[in-house]
Parts: sequence; C-alpha cells; structure tokens
Amino acid sequence: MTEASGKSPLAPGWLEVPADLNALHEPLWAGGVERNDDGELTIEGLTVSELQRQYGTPLFVLSETDFRARARAFSDAFNDAFADICGGVDVYYAGKSFLCTSVVRWVEEEGLRLDTASGGELAVAARAGIPGADVALHGNNKSDGEIHRALDMQLGRIVVDSLDELERVAAIAANRGDTARVMLRLTPGVHAHTHEFIATAHEDQKFGLSMAGDSTDQAGLSAAEEAVAAATRHESIELLGLHCHIGSQIFEPDGFALAAEKLLDFLAAMQSKYSIVLPELDLGGGYGIAYTPVDTPRPAAEIAQAMAAVVRSKCAALGISAPRISIEPGRAIVGSTTFTLYEVGTLKTVRVDSPGSGAGIDGAAGQNAGEDVTYPRRYVSVDGGMSDNPRPVLYDADYSAILASRSSDAAPQLSRVVGKHCESGDIVVRDVYLPEDVAAGDLLAVPGTGAYCWALSSNYNYLARPGVVAVSDGSARLIVRGETEEDLLNRDMGV
Repeated sequence: MTEASGKSPLAPGWLEVPADLNALHEPLWAGGVERNDDGELTIEGLTVSELQRQYGTPLFVLSETDFRARARAFSDAFNDAFADICGGVDVYYAGKSFLCTSVVRWVEEEGLRLDTASGGELAVAARAGIPGADVALHGNNKSDGEIHRALDMQLGRIVVDSLDELERVAAIAANRGDTARVMLRLTPGVHAHTHEFIATAHEDQKFGLSMAGDSTDQAGLSAAEEAVAAATRHESIELLGLHCHIGSQIFEPDGFALAAEKLLDFLAAMQSKYSIVLPELDLGGGYGIAYTPVDTPRPAAEIAQAMAAVVRSKCAALGISAPRISIEPGRAIVGSTTFTLYEVGTLKTVRVDSPGSGAGIDGAAGQNAGEDVTYPRRYVSVDGGMSDNPRPVLYDADYSAILASRSSDAAPQLSRVVGKHCESGDIVVRDVYLPEDVAAGDLLAVPGTGAYCWALSSNYNYLARPGVVAVSDGSARLIVRGETEEDLLNRDMGV
C-alpha cells in the first residue's frame, strides 16, 4: 500500500521515488561511473562483476582519476581566489578521511600538503616519502612519542590544542635543542549547521582553546590569549599562527566566513598587544558532499570566493597584512571518489505500522480511514555492514544505493540495506527505493563512501576489513589489501 504518488508513507519526507531507478544521480558518483549497454555499472569501462570476480566483495572502489581532479579543483579554486590577498592558499588534505601511501603520493603530486592526526598517520606519510615540511599534525592528546616523531620528521606545523600540550611541546623541543613550528587551534564559537556529534566549534568539547574572555582564572583573559602569551615566551616555539575547524559536512560558506572574521580580529589584537607577527591562518575543513539526491554541496570555487571576499575586506578594515591562508578538505576530495560494492544475500519484507491517513486505499474515505494501517518495508542484507561503514550507526548518516549488476524495469520498493552483523542497528542505507526484483546474488553499489568508511572500519564479529581498489586509465589495482581470517588470527596470542 502506498500513496497515490507511489511514495511509501514509511519513507522520510526528503526521499522521493526516483523517476528512473537505473539512473545515476551525478553528484553522488565519481566521474567515469556509468551504466554500459547491458545495464551494468562500470567505472572507466570496468564492470562491477569483473571487479567482484577479481577482488571479491565487499570492496571499496576508488577512482584515482576523480581524486586527483577534485584535489586540483580545490587547489586551483582557492589559489585563484586568494592570489591577490596572500599569494594563494596551502591546501592540506585531511588524511583522517582516508589514508594510504598511494593517496599520500597523489596528494603530493597534485601540489597539496597532508594533514595527519596520529603517529600512525605520520608513519604512513613517512613511508610514502612526502617531505615533513608539507605535513601537519593534529590531535588533542598527542603522546610524547608523537611529538618526538613530528620533530624528527621536521614537520611544517604542529597544531596545539591546549595550554598543557603547548608546554609539553615546548619542553620536548627545548630538551632536543629543536624548534617546534606551532599553530594554536581555537574555538571561535561558530556553530556550523551540522550534526551535534561533528560540530566542533562550540565550547563544551575536547578540541581547541577557548576565545571566551572568562575561560581562564585571569579576568578578561581567554585561554587562546593565554596560549599566545605562553608561546611567545618559549624560545623553542615558533608560533606560526592560528587554526580553527567549525564542523563537518557543511554546505554554506557563511560559517567559514564568520570564523575567519573572528580569528582575524583576534590575530590583529594579538599582533598589536604582543608585538609579534602571526603569518598563517588555517580555516580548517568540513566542506560537504552529496550523500543523497537532496544534498546540494557548493562548488569549491564558490566557497573560495566567498571566503576570500571576507578575508580581503576584514584585513583591509583592520589595517593588517593578510596572513597566509590554509584549508583542510578531506571528505570533499575523497568522499565522492568511491563507492562500496556489496553482494545481496537474504531478503525479507516486513509490515510496519503507520498512522492511517484518513482515507482508504483508493484515496476516498474507507474502512481504513483513521485507523492504524501497515505498509511494507523490505530488508536487503549485504555481505558487509557496520564493519565497513559505521557512519549510519555513529551519526545517523544517510546514504544511497543502486542495483549495480544489472538494470531493472521492476517497480520501486522502499528498502533498507542492512549488514550481516549481529546488531539490529547494523544499517548501511536506512531508506532507499530499489527495484522490487532485487534478489540474492545481485550487486549493490553505495556511493560516497570514500571518507570515514574504510578509515573507521573494524573487525566486529571477526569480519575482515575490505580491500580498496584504485581505478585509473581503465585499469584497477589494489592500494589497500583486504584482510584475511589469517591476518586476524595472527594477532591472537593464544594459538
């Protein structure tokens, strides 16, 4: 039973019935992804069935071509927008979104730098051979070992999150006879319009130094200013400038612009009060991508121009030279480059209670009017799940899915794509219309899984993590090998 439009009353308000279940909504997919004449999904001419035969499923399928194009687009857009302000922009790819040695090399070859958030990510950077000067280290709780590694690699910047951490970095650098190049991460109080769990600029959270005047025991002195003052006293600290990050999956440039204004005000005040120059300002990342047809991300050039206009006018109003600007896109570069390929297994259809609409099946008042009625929802189980994409569980994240191994003329059926884990919350795609003839053995593709899927993957239920295949020039190669059960057992010290 459905509404006259064909839309299920169980579907969320934003989800419409596609006019063509076989069509690809372009913003969700990497360039080079299309259907061939047989109706099968392909990437640069490679069919998903061939990828499955060669590499198995689940499988992350990443377009190297698309990754490089998106990296260049960010670099070109921001360099063009800021050319007259500060000579361009330093673009740091946020490695936490997805990182391996191949990606590091692509980043370096496309003229970008690399942002890391742990010793492990620094190890990947070192293995890939990127110069330390082009690498940044984040993290709210860096270990002494990670700080030593950053100094060993002569990192271009260490982003400090607290006064305590600043003192530790200064002491370690001094004991080594080194100088640490430091950025101070501030919380500007700008609330991005995003999910509570990933909105990181508010005060009550673990990241950053507060800019609020009552955030220290000294009246009128913020934690941010206290850190600036402390940094200027340490000969082992080279204070490069300021950093902020206002959230993730942000579509509008307004939040970035407001944060830039607040940090420039603070930067100008600190330069004047302490007679210093802060030559750099990092405005972070968080640029959104399309996960569903209703998501409308802004082109990189549009965001760049809006941010540049604010920085240009604000610096002029303050009478200061513009600092060198840097940004940290991750999801916006890698997210849409990748889809996850799954094989369908068990299917079942359930009846779900829904309040009656006050009308019968034919749209007129009938016996069901005002009564509780039920509607069908189909569960489509695949051979992966929350172990390869925990974002729906962690953040209620929405994704899309299509039948990939063939086209279909069957009617749309509201479906829920779920994983094989022993968890009721193991949901890959909460709501999607799939052809009603989807069957075991079919392949499904879930787009937009390049960011924070493999990176957050786990071995829950002892499932081996999938491999990652990179496609370029019509050929595919593994850039991350899928795990085997033997890999998992090798860490079990009882055998």
